[in-house]
Amino acid sequence: MTVHDVPTLDAVVLSHLHGDHWDRVARAGLDRRPPLVTTTHAARRLKRQGFSTHGLTTWTDHVLAKDNEELRVVSLPGVHARGPARKVLPPVMGSLLEHQVQGETRLRVYLSGDTLTGDHLDAVHERYPDIDVAVMHLGGTRVLASTVTMDAPQGVDFLRRVQPRAAIPVHYDDYKIMRSPLSAFLESVRQADLDDVVRPVRRGETVALL
Repeated sequence: MTVHDVPTLDAVVLSHLHGDHWDRVARAGLDRRPPLVTTTHAARRLKRQGFSTHGLTTWTDHVLAKDNEELRVVSLPGVHARGPARKVLPPVMGSLLEHQVQGETRLRVYLSGDTLTGDHLDAVHERYPDIDVAVMHLGGTRVLASTVTMDAPQGVDFLRRVQPRAAIPVHYDDYKIMRSPLSAFLESVRQADLDDVVRPVRRGETVALL
């Protein structure tokens, strides 16, 4: 799928302003009118480019309404790196997408964004213990001698802390700086007896979340 194949969007959720999440193709090709929900850092920059941005701080939300349905996007804490690398990487957020119909919650989806594991995930679980699906950004990406996306052991720790009913791994083999392949994560998941939770998706495949 290219940017020109993307269907009409109700909104865009962006975890952070980094080239592997938001590149020149997206900037040039995406419709600027739908609300773009992201960090306050990214919102300021993308607003100057003509996008309709909504910047969120941690635990705040933005609600989209259509007929009798609502989609609430909540900014969740994220840690892209620790140590010196943290100072040079842009702020990152996770996102909870909560779909409601006539006031009843039908689905909760957690987009991890480029976060590492840690106590901030315990805080997510404490507030949102009933997450239906987690879309997990993996890869074990290494930048400046630091890991900046979850590797296989961290992915297992993420599942244990967040406890989603299902998890979809993404973002694990796009660049040479990614050191932890999907196969390593799936093997770690199998050893942890969590393989019934994980649902890998091949490129071009569609998976229903309900």
